[in-house]
This record gives sequence, structure tokens and C-alpha cells, in this order.
Amino acid sequence: MDIDIASVDEALTTTRAVRLRLDLEREVDNDIIYECIDIAEQAPSGGNQGSRRWVVVRDPAVKAKIAELYMATGGEFMIGARDRIAGTGHPQEKVMQSAAHLAEHLAEVPAIVIPTIIGVHDGSGRPGLFDSVIQSVWSFCVALRARGLGSAWTTAVLGRRDELAELLGVPDGNTQIAMIPVAWTKGTEFKRAPRYPAREIAYIDHYAHTWERGPSDPPTLADGPGTVVEVDIKAPVAEVWDVVTDIDFGAKFSEEFLGACWADGVDGPALGARFIGSNQHPAIGEWEVTCFVHRYEEHAEFGWVTSDPDNPGARWCFELSSIAGATRLRYTLHLGPGPSGISAAIASMPDKEPRILFRRVEEHRANMQLVVDGIKAATHRPVHRQNPIFGDDRSE
Repeated sequence: MDIDIASVDEALTTTRAVRLRLDLEREVDNDIIYECIDIAEQAPSGGNQGSRRWVVVRDPAVKAKIAELYMATGGEFMIGARDRIAGTGHPQEKVMQSAAHLAEHLAEVPAIVIPTIIGVHDGSGRPGLFDSVIQSVWSFCVALRARGLGSAWTTAVLGRRDELAELLGVPDGNTQIAMIPVAWTKGTEFKRAPRYPAREIAYIDHYAHTWERGPSDPPTLADGPGTVVEVDIKAPVAEVWDVVTDIDFGAKFSEEFLGACWADGVDGPALGARFIGSNQHPAIGEWEVTCFVHRYEEHAEFGWVTSDPDNPGARWCFELSSIAGATRLRYTLHLGPGPSGISAAIASMPDKEPRILFRRVEEHRANMQLVVDGIKAATHRPVHRQNPIFGDDRSE
């Protein structure tokens, strides 16, 4: 059977959490919802047990009561957050606008679907209820998208799970999983969301070991080996930024990096700026390396290359993003393509190149972790949250 891969990929990559663009005026026929549930029911299920049950709410009075529950458990917070950050450029501004809109208009959505499953989660962390229903609900959302309808996975209403169960007549022993508003969309063009490419977040054989190419068998320096360390810090991006752009800060924590100073009369980071870094290693001794800033976007990324900007021995970068009231700090390294401290070792022992690369990447990652932990300790502080509800950054 031939499958139109492009169409499948388009549906998978453009199924957004739709709120603002739900058409509240156009009726949705039950048959199209049944059709999408039929597709969703083909998803895997633990033990091949068909235990999912779907409640499709069409009655205006019942939808109004669900909307009241949703408003009480998350809607009021979302509306307040929207109003507080409107026009500020806050990273969550568009998300909160979208989420608040749904809270204010939930009762007007043509259909509200509540997926449930027979059974009660035991909290053990073992595979169980959720892994037998989440993929099915996602299939449901993609099937809707393929037909021109939109949906949004929401869970705030489950804060009043018992009241929702009583309202819908869901019996004891069944678990409600989510609340999915369903409507035709205003327009059918939706963009892909910004995401890291696979090579930056997918690791082969060892966690946090990345490859720009390949890897070959056996791997070589030409494959672009690298690593990454990530941490979420309860501090504003601006505060973390001030620390990561202090080029001497890491020397307090790293076992290899001794310090750095700006060159050419420069006293701070800027694209093209040059600084000199001092390092030490038991097998090499002490050395200095010239570094060139090649990535610079204030409060977002600060990166540099070593030795030769056209053929660097290594490329380093701090990336910062705001996430759920905190800062996600990502610290990356890519070795090569130019010569570096390990080049002599590889040249003298070419048969051991994979081992040399692995060991060097692990050494770098250990020191990067020490530096990131130091940054977190220097900036981390408690952040008061009124409500732990955050929207999907793919909202439309």
C-alpha cells in the first residue's frame, strides 16, 4: 500500500493546540467525531485491552457547567495572566491570550470531548492507564486536523475531577484523562512550531552525546562529536544571561578552565569579539587559546569558536529560553572540524580514535556540568507562582 508520506507528515507537524482559531459558529456533526474516534481507537493499548471510553458533550447546559468548572480551576488564572502581561512582550503573552480566550468561550465550543479509561491510576510510575490512552487522544487530534477541525489538550478542569465525573455520570473506577474542545478551524493553514532539530536532542548509545554527521562506524572527529548539558533555573533570563556572558565565571567551577580575558580593548560580549582562554589538563599541561564570539543574541545565545573562526577546533554556546516561569539553560559543545588538543593523540593512535573522542567528550561534559551547576547556584531563587498552569507554545 502506498502512503502519502508528505500528507501524513503535514498533519503530524501542524496539529496545533487551537483555541483562538476555533470556529464557534459552525456546527460539528457527530459523525465526524465518531469517525475520528474510530481512527483513534486503532492506537496501541496496554495488553491490547480496549478500555478507552469517550464522552462527547453537545448539550449547551452541560457545556456551560463544564465551562464553570474550567473557569474555577484554571480559567480565572489564565484571564488574569493575560491581562497582566498584555503588551509587555512576555514569552507567555500569546499563550495566555489563547488560553484565556478558550476559558471565556468554552461553553460556545460545538463539542467537548472527555476521553476516559476504565481503571484508576495507582501512582506507581509503572506503565498503566495514561500510556494506553494518550497516544489515542493524539491520534484523535491529528485525525481532526486532517479533516479541517481543531482541538486542544487541556487538563485544568481535572482539578475538579469528582464534580466533572458527577456531572457526566462517569462511574467510580474510571479515570478522566483530559478535556478536548472540538470545532472547525478559522482557516486551515497552520505552521510548524520552532523545535530543536533531531541531531541536537537525539543521542546515539550515550545520553547527551551528539553528532553533527554520521556517526561513522567507527566514529571519527569528522563526524562532529559533541555534548550538551541542560538545566532549568528559577530565575529571570536576564539574570542568568549576566552570568553566562561573564567569560571568567566558569573558572570557579571547571577543573580544566582557568580563566579568560577580553582582547583588543573589548570589555564585554559582542558578535566578532575576541577573548583569550587559559586551560589545563593532566595530559597536556597548561595552554592558552584564542576564542571568537560567533553567536550573539542578547538574552538568547552566546557562543564562541576556538583557534580559527574559519576552521575552529571547537564550538561552544550557551542558549537561554524562558520556560514555565524559569530559565532553561542549554550549554553545548561541538568538536572540530579543525585541529584541537586531541588531534595529536588521534594522529599517534588512529586505531583508538573512537575511544579518544568518547573520553574527551565525557571530560568536557563533566566540566560543563560543574559550570552549569555553578550558574544555577549563583542565580537560582524561589519563584512564587499563583497557579501551575501554563499554555502550549504551539497555540493558535
